Amino acid sequence: MLLAGLVLWQGFVTVTHQRPDLFPGPFEVGRRILAMSRSGLLWQAVGTSVGRGVLGFLVSVVLATLLGLLLAWSPWLRAGLGPLLSGLQVLPSVAWVPAAIVWFGLTDATVYTVILLGAVPSVAMGLVAGIDGVDPQHRRVAAVLGAGPLTVLTRVLWPAALPVYLGGLRQGWAFSWRALMAAEIIAVGGSLGIGLGGLLDRGRQNADMATVFAAILAILVIGVLVELLVFAPLHRAVLRRRGLS
Repeated sequence: MLLAGLVLWQGFVTVTHQRPDLFPGPFEVGRRILAMSRSGLLWQAVGTSVGRGVLGFLVSVVLATLLGLLLAWSPWLRAGLGPLLSGLQVLPSVAWVPAAIVWFGLTDATVYTVILLGAVPSVAMGLVAGIDGVDPQHRRVAAVLGAGPLTVLTRVLWPAALPVYLGGLRQGWAFSWRALMAAEIIAVGGSLGIGLGGLLDRGRQNADMATVFAAILAILVIGVLVELLVFAPLHRAVLRRRGLS
């Protein structure tokens, strides 16, 4: 599939006689990737973005899980915060970038703020949806057998809600990765260093489409690798635990 895509890409560039400075072919992009790899620029950008993305997402998961449990436990809290979190889910994370820059300047705090606001609502609401989907009969049976609230949560609700919660984690990662790229493109300079978003914007400023395409490919490859190496194995493990595969 990848080889077919590269062939089609090169074929389109060759047949339509695209200007290399506007629409480079895979060979030109490959040469740029190789050059940036040798200079260390590409690895620096990848390391910066992946480090920010992983740390921001892990913090988001902790906060969102606690928030989701509170919302599932308290109807009053859900009535007050549920609609707000649903609204935040559909609000583009890039909308927070200007405000975060004003609050924190061109620092990592700006980037992490945007990541948190992008990921937390999806993960929290995914956990709430998973707990809501648990058959109430399971809770009643556990209570009759003498299970306390903590046991019900850890032995009944949590395992049953795990597949839906995992879907929320997937969506939260996607939102946080997109939010990170938006923040890195807009918030450039200061103490931020250069991530993949900054590399993408540098290519735009220099009218260097080979660099732009190289950054886009790096962003895409990282997203695919996270799915294949993290979420797909987790999904299979959850299905095996539930006897569904």
